[in-house]
Amino acid sequence: MSVLEKVRPAPQQPAATAREPRITDESGRRIRVWELLLRYLLLLGVLALTVGPFLWQLSTSLKGPTEDIFSSPPRFLPSDPTPHNYERVAETIPVWDYALNSLKVALANVVTNCVGAALAGYALARLRYRGRRVATLVFILTMLVPVEGIIIAQFTTMRELGLNNTLIGVLLPGCVSALNVLLMRNAFLDLPYEIEEAAYVDGANVWQRFLRIALPAVKGTLAVVAIFAFMGAWDDFLWPLIVLSDPANFTLTIGLNYLHGTFANDERLVAAGTIIAVAPLIVLFACLQRYFFRGVGEGAVKG
Repeated sequence: MSVLEKVRPAPQQPAATAREPRITDESGRRIRVWELLLRYLLLLGVLALTVGPFLWQLSTSLKGPTEDIFSSPPRFLPSDPTPHNYERVAETIPVWDYALNSLKVALANVVTNCVGAALAGYALARLRYRGRRVATLVFILTMLVPVEGIIIAQFTTMRELGLNNTLIGVLLPGCVSALNVLLMRNAFLDLPYEIEEAAYVDGANVWQRFLRIALPAVKGTLAVVAIFAFMGAWDDFLWPLIVLSDPANFTLTIGLNYLHGTFANDERLVAAGTIIAVAPLIVLFACLQRYFFRGVGEGAVKG
């Protein structure tokens, strides 16, 4: 081979064709196009099933008395939106008084569940004492008992305590939920023991370790507990219906029942009352959604 052949530059190869971008999931596995389309179709179907009824109720509540809400094909958007149905709800029943009663019960339920579930969850997860496993099993078994099976006993207890027909009687049976206790327990179990051991060596007692170390680390799970407690108290219908008899103490769910009974033919009023009942839950979740999704991971149920 001659010297010229040795120093002659090699012929340039054609540029490699650009590789098509790959669609992968969280673990790096490639996703085919039809799989991606199927996922989006399923998500759209779930969205239609969950959000669709709420949007239809919102549309119905804004339709005027001359607009046919049972037209075929149905019209989703109102031709002449009006808030008059909400004014009629307030004229028919004292809806804002009922909403205030529900707000009192719901906020009190949030406070009692956050405090009680945090204390009980910390005791089950971090403290060492005899019978801890049995206590955890009791909380798990409590979740298996249906509410309808113990509601007569609850009513008898409230009557013996003189709390029938009071908002305290509505609050007391659900002031600490077994599910919330287990959520807090699992969240506290995820905390490294070395942090508390270092605090113990520095002289921190149990309350200091709970308030200054453990509790700030599970704020997300506390937000989950707060949302669950608020929703459970705000949407509860059966227990307030049984324990309350004075209309002045009715919660919103009981008060809105009068719209179904007296004005069953006017679906616009029922839809407006439904939106009034659901709106606070949407606002609450919108404010706490960041902590909610973080807390779901903190308090995930472990084996």
